[in-house]
Amino acid sequence: MDFIDDIAALEALYGTPGQPALRKVVDRLTPLYRRWIMASRLCMLATVGPEGTDCSPRGDDGPAVLELDERTLALPDWRGNNRLDSLRNILRDPRVSLMFLVPGSNNVVRVNGRARLTADAGLRARLPPR
Repeated sequence: MDFIDDIAALEALYGTPGQPALRKVVDRLTPLYRRWIMASRLCMLATVGPEGTDCSPRGDDGPAVLELDERTLALPDWRGNNRLDSLRNILRDPRVSLMFLVPGSNNVVRVNGRARLTADAGLRARLPPR
């Protein structure tokens, strides 16, 4: 079996992405992305650490995140199984991806960035109670 092991071979197989695929990548929340994210009750948090990757569902009855500004989202960590896989990974490697899903739609919004952990009382007071 032949394996693809370089970018040139990969791009030759798939070709060039179309303009809509290139235009959808932005460095801040647009009004459309903001509406989508606020409509989402579920997002997937992907992290990476020394043991490998982790993808964890996050959400609640209201929006899954709080927008702090056009480049910053706050994601509450409601207690789950207390394994802390995602949180441990963020402490060791802050790169994260969030994928926001809305039931009944085939679309998703992805947000890539860097995460930091906080137990700040002022921020926690802004998050809706669970």
